[in-house]
Amino acid sequence: MSDALLGADRRLEGPVRIVGTGLLGTSIGLALSERGVDVSLADASPASLALAVDYGAGRPAGEHDEPRLVVVCVPPDVTAAVVAAELAAHPSALVTDVASVKLAPLEQLRALGADLTRYLGSHPMAGRERGGAIAARADLFIGRPWVIAGHDGIGYRDGGPVEDLILDLGATPIEMTAEEHDRSVALVSHVPQVVSSLMAARLAEASDAAAGLAGQGVRDVTRVAASDPALWVQILGANAAPVHEALVALRTDLDGVIGALEQPTAPGARRAVAEALAAGNAGVARLPGKHGTRTQFAALVVMIDDRPGELGRLLVEIGEIGVNMEDLRLEHSPGAQIGLAEIAVLPEAEQRLSEELARRGWRIAGAWQ
Repeated sequence: MSDALLGADRRLEGPVRIVGTGLLGTSIGLALSERGVDVSLADASPASLALAVDYGAGRPAGEHDEPRLVVVCVPPDVTAAVVAAELAAHPSALVTDVASVKLAPLEQLRALGADLTRYLGSHPMAGRERGGAIAARADLFIGRPWVIAGHDGIGYRDGGPVEDLILDLGATPIEMTAEEHDRSVALVSHVPQVVSSLMAARLAEASDAAAGLAGQGVRDVTRVAASDPALWVQILGANAAPVHEALVALRTDLDGVIGALEQPTAPGARRAVAEALAAGNAGVARLPGKHGTRTQFAALVVMIDDRPGELGRLLVEIGEIGVNMEDLRLEHSPGAQIGLAEIAVLPEAEQRLSEELARRGWRIAGAWQ
């Protein structure tokens, strides 16, 4: 976690109880513990709980704990039941959850007659391909959007500790209804997971020669395909309607391209393919830059010799030049004597960085395709 964040005034006062010590729960615990918040941990698995405690995410929950905030970090299919139990067990605490669907738990809690005046669902748009406490990071949420799914059963002031939690962890709070959230994540998270998995499945029977040609493009498309299938079955089932709608629209687009490629010389075929690709250009231009801003970055591709310390030297020299690196991607093919580092910077810094790196002896390649 950055020194600036560690030094900032803490908004959230404990004690905080975290139920579920997987990736998100342990990461929240690590970040809060670094800030001096009293964090208690609970998990149905004693081994998972012990591991999170060993990593420093908090202490085991005690029988007489009186948390001010409870953060439920369990799979979607049990989220509502656990939230209801926590509301009943801690009548003075505000309870939130970090499940990746928001409407289903809210409706289930209403059906259970839970006290919704002390419940406010939320969802951090952060994660990793690997799960569990072993993959947790205190800086996992820095600069990431974190949705607060408000409802008519709780007032803004009563839900304040959830916003304090989000800000203390370095994330950016985004207010949405549960319905808006679920439709949004269907498009930007759940459907991409399906597409990534289906594309990666095509690689299972690829020849060794074909797999050896894989570059950054296919790696980008399939990166999230390594996610846990059991968890995603729950997520997709809980958000089935908006995911289905988006996949049907995607299927229509795909059918158009397939039809054009069946007869690529037919009148209008090339135009259909071109318009599909151009629509992709327009869509990707909508994606925000770092920290949720609308800034679009320029990219330099720097060739790096395959020697120890070369990447570190490049990053140090970028700092010496005084240019802020917004993002970094690396590609290195097995057996290659060089690697490629794509450095994302603000457009106005691109030329100066290129000239300065070239002057220092670095070789600048073109942008990746």
